[in-house]
Amino acid sequence: MSAAERGRSGFELFVAARRAALLRTAYLLTGNHHDAEDLVQVALVKVVPHWDRIADHPEPYVRRVLARESVSRWRRRSWREMSTAELPEVRTSGDEAGEVSDRDLLRSALAALPPRQRAVVVLRYHEDLTERQTAEALGIAVGTVKSQARDGLARLRSLVPEVVDDVPTTVEA
Repeated sequence: MSAAERGRSGFELFVAARRAALLRTAYLLTGNHHDAEDLVQVALVKVVPHWDRIADHPEPYVRRVLARESVSRWRRRSWREMSTAELPEVRTSGDEAGEVSDRDLLRSALAALPPRQRAVVVLRYHEDLTERQTAEALGIAVGTVKSQARDGLARLRSLVPEVVDDVPTTVEA
């Protein structure tokens, strides 16, 4: 098997193993399933030429491409975004109704954050990255991560206090 075939095989294995996690992250970054799928595809296309270099540890590089591409796409398409006064109703029963409602509220509030704050909040609290890892993924300073996380969480708390109350108020040193 040639080196190119091994590289392609490794890339395919990575995509098969991590696609669902990448889609979840992309969805939280974009707020839309179709945009999330597009974002993952674009990120993976951008990663392929660098695969030989990153094959041993591709996750941070792919996250960085996802986050940066999300911000870039938002800047190019922000005028196309449409807001609605009400969320569509979701039919559920029992305890699931509250959980679904909370998720919808949180997704809506995340969509209201500026793209960099949204990326920091998603990477820090959904992907559970450290401040340093988040800074590296976004190509920004650790101090910027701290301030964006603080401001993003404050905004989320003001928009949906009942959902965000259990998120930590302090960040690591």
